[in-house]
Amino acid sequence: MILRLFAAGLGALVLTSDPEPELTVFAAASLTGAFTELGAAFEQAHPGTRVRFNFAGSQQLAVQLEHGAAADLFASADERWVTYVADRELLAGPPKLFAHNRLVVIVPKTNPARIGKLQDIARRGVKLVVAAEAVPVGAYSREALTKLARAPGFPADFERRVLANVVSQEENVKAVVAKVQLGEADAGMVYASDAVGNVARHLKVFAIPEPQNVLADYPLAAIAGAKAPVAAAAFADLVLGPEGQEVLQRHGLIPATVRAGTLAPARR
Repeated sequence: MILRLFAAGLGALVLTSDPEPELTVFAAASLTGAFTELGAAFEQAHPGTRVRFNFAGSQQLAVQLEHGAAADLFASADERWVTYVADRELLAGPPKLFAHNRLVVIVPKTNPARIGKLQDIARRGVKLVVAAEAVPVGAYSREALTKLARAPGFPADFERRVLANVVSQEENVKAVVAKVQLGEADAGMVYASDAVGNVARHLKVFAIPEPQNVLADYPLAAIAGAKAPVAAAAFADLVLGPEGQEVLQRHGLIPATVRAGTLAPARR
């Protein structure tokens, strides 16, 4: 399904002269850098309101919400987990897409396995780390591997051989990056946004061809019974507006206003 709009008028609300003291945002781990910056900008623009983030795998956040964790907004790295929350009647209104992402393969800068091309991650003995299949980036990674196995220049058993090299399945994308960066794995599959900035100095990045890549969709939703609904609407407005979209792009994500090349959204 294609996620569309917040409840009418949600994004247009602004904080009153009596600010809500704390806004709680549950956000996918891949949003850590961008949302931290946006949170600081929001606090500066709205004195008296503190933004508190809970960054984790989208599947972990969804389960926390299901079990009663208090939050005002949920930013997922795929539609699957925001739909999971919606099916439990925990959303205040329909979500809206605010960003996209691509996948890449990363290796340590030292490249101990001497990986020179994508096909090499199927070589026997390569230690690969990926996210678990329940994690959005883990599901996206497996979809990309399936596509690569059908692509010219890749063996038909490419997906099977790559998955046989998996030595660890992580609960969020940041954990995958950390293991590769620390040299605990020869390669990993992550979002392009997780291989930019300071961390890029410690990694070598291999792009996945566009026809075999996936376009990860990021939906944002207000939570039913939120303690800070006005602040939540104002933060959503920031994320969806020009300033927020510029910050997301600077952190390696694809703004919602850009349909990245010919990539098709991942199937769910």
